Amino acid sequence: MPTIEQQLDILMRGVEYGDPQTYINMRQELKERLELSAKTGRPLRVYCGYDPTSPDLHLGHTVTMRKLRQFQELGHQVVFVIGNYTALIGDPSDKDKARPRPTTAQIEANAQTYQEQAFKILDGAKTEVRFNGEWLSKLTFEDLINLASNFTIQQFLVRDNFAKRLERNDPVWLHELFYALMQGYDAVMLEADVQLGATEQLFNLMAGRKLQEVHGQLPQIAITLPILVGTDGHIRMSKSIGNYIGISEPPEVVYGKTMSIPDEAMSNYLNLVTRWTPEHIAEVEAKLLAGAVHPMEVKKELAWEIVDIFYGSEAADGAAEHFARVHQQRELPDDMPDFKLTEPLRLVELLHTAGLASSKSDARRLIQQGGVRWGVDVINDVDFVVPVEDAILQIGKRRFLHLVP
Repeated sequence: MPTIEQQLDILMRGVEYGDPQTYINMRQELKERLELSAKTGRPLRVYCGYDPTSPDLHLGHTVTMRKLRQFQELGHQVVFVIGNYTALIGDPSDKDKARPRPTTAQIEANAQTYQEQAFKILDGAKTEVRFNGEWLSKLTFEDLINLASNFTIQQFLVRDNFAKRLERNDPVWLHELFYALMQGYDAVMLEADVQLGATEQLFNLMAGRKLQEVHGQLPQIAITLPILVGTDGHIRMSKSIGNYIGISEPPEVVYGKTMSIPDEAMSNYLNLVTRWTPEHIAEVEAKLLAGAVHPMEVKKELAWEIVDIFYGSEAADGAAEHFARVHQQRELPDDMPDFKLTEPLRLVELLHTAGLASSKSDARRLIQQGGVRWGVDVINDVDFVVPVEDAILQIGKRRFLHLVP
């Protein structure tokens, strides 16, 4: 068994709060709780909740699930909470407008698949699965009043997402304020030692600490992790937005979607969804920064790694072969013209010089509209510099240029 300090290093790796002092405080509290666990022989109760607002878990969900697995491997009790009651509201933490409310039937249908998908990451034999409707459905109106009496309206309305909506004179619905109370009550009913969540959920996790203290429990340690951006490279991964990679999608789909993420999003993925060590990730990022490795090659390794996690190496090899066959070799004409590239050249100038754009302004427009691919990557940056290497440039659907070093 690793020492307490070694456990701390593992469990606090990648944790972010946006405030160094909060990190120091939570690390110290976790150390004390781990020491108490070692002394008493009682494993920590560690949980994270997942609202079944869509049928599929995606890579974004696995960020906290991988941290749960680390606690599990260190001998602690992991509780996978399916938020069938919190889903009736929808967590407003990362939203600048109210979420659409799903029906009870939709939630029940979605929840049926969550447990099976969760065990792609977690050890099913060692995971306690709970539905928060078990206790939230039994709350009386008096119970809700008692929970709400521990917080002020100001504490909720100063939150960034609510504050922005108020500034725009957009509505903040009363039921949205219940979410933090409900999630906080989860911590009480589970007698949680640790709760995991995304960075923007820190308020909800702290609400759990407050309610636990009110109920005479030791306050849980809040562990928050960065969000995973979607395949667009900017917005949080979400099924409703469509920028997601589902963990139950076919291997070739997972591979292909991963290959579509922008280069600037790769660090986010390397750090949050791979099994690579921090040292290996730092080495890869240094090579990317120095131009010693092509981003597409790293992306291929990333896509292979993600498919391997969920389907194994044979499926990952097959997905890579499928991608190369279908996406890299499809529609390439035999009489594709060559363009000799002797030095790095701005893409705008290359398009104009090669006659693929009538002017530099036309070249910029093509790039901004997403009509230019370099290899498999869509280039949206008008300042992109094309390196000297053998590659295929595609403009629209039917025009190609073979770049020859």
